[in-house]
Amino acid sequence: MAIIQARDITLLELKTKFGLRLLEDEQLFREWQDDLPEITDSEKLRLDRAKAGYSNLLEYPPLLENTVKMVVLSSLLDLADFYLSPFHVKSEQSVQISAEDEGVIFKGNIDVLVLLDELTVAVIESKQAAFSVEVAKPQLLSYMLAVSNSDKPVYGLITNGASFLFVKLIRQEAPRYLLSRLFYIFNPGNDLYIVLSILKRLGQLATGGATAKVN
Repeated sequence: MAIIQARDITLLELKTKFGLRLLEDEQLFREWQDDLPEITDSEKLRLDRAKAGYSNLLEYPPLLENTVKMVVLSSLLDLADFYLSPFHVKSEQSVQISAEDEGVIFKGNIDVLVLLDELTVAVIESKQAAFSVEVAKPQLLSYMLAVSNSDKPVYGLITNGASFLFVKLIRQEAPRYLLSRLFYIFNPGNDLYIVLSILKRLGQLATGGATAKVN
């Protein structure tokens, strides 16, 4: 495996250098749809509060860059037991991002949080909440390529606080990746419920079985 400079990588470079391709066969990524754990009423209540808190903060811009992790992601990681053994949250080097719209420059960061080598999260942090999850896809995939092996899938999540996209990387003759549908915090109901359920399921798969719940 060649060294991947995640800071500068693009999807085209991943395709050219490593043969990475997107697969659109939903049968190869059933993990975000099948055998999802139930979440409790108390978990739903906490996720409702996270959604309400995020909605409230949007009314008072600019957002602090750590708002995504403080308000939404931290609740998800806690409820999924990702702060407990055998998981260990560590942060890789942040990647700076910027975009210009009508003369206004928007800046932010992409942080990659490693839960296990088989499960990573890419967090987009921006004061204006202006970046879609697409901007973090090359960085997440480059990290997943670096830690993947030939016999076990690697899973990832990209979020900007409001949108959530799950990614699965598999090895064949060349690496292939698959995507879930996009979950959005302001869809009718609360998509955080299913995001948490999927995270729990991927946690089970990453550890080779059901993760223990500590009361």
